[in-house]
Amino acid sequence: MEFTSFISDFENLPKDIQKQLIEYADFLKSKYRTGKKTPASKENFTFTWENGLKNLKKEYSSVELQHKINDLR
Repeated sequence: MEFTSFISDFENLPKDIQKQLIEYADFLKSKYRTGKKTPASKENFTFTWENGLKNLKKEYSSVELQHKINDLR
């Protein structure tokens, strides 16, 4: 379908259907927006927390730390 044919068909539709098509086009535009970065929550997972409890390694085993965490809950 050519663009001019689409516009002609669009103009011949009832107003409520035209409105639905415009809303759908807006939805598609927002869904498939290009060039926009994803929010931080959608980016790759980082391991910034890794070795955060390294200083407790000599005092507790990993199992003991798990028990301590469960006690704090």
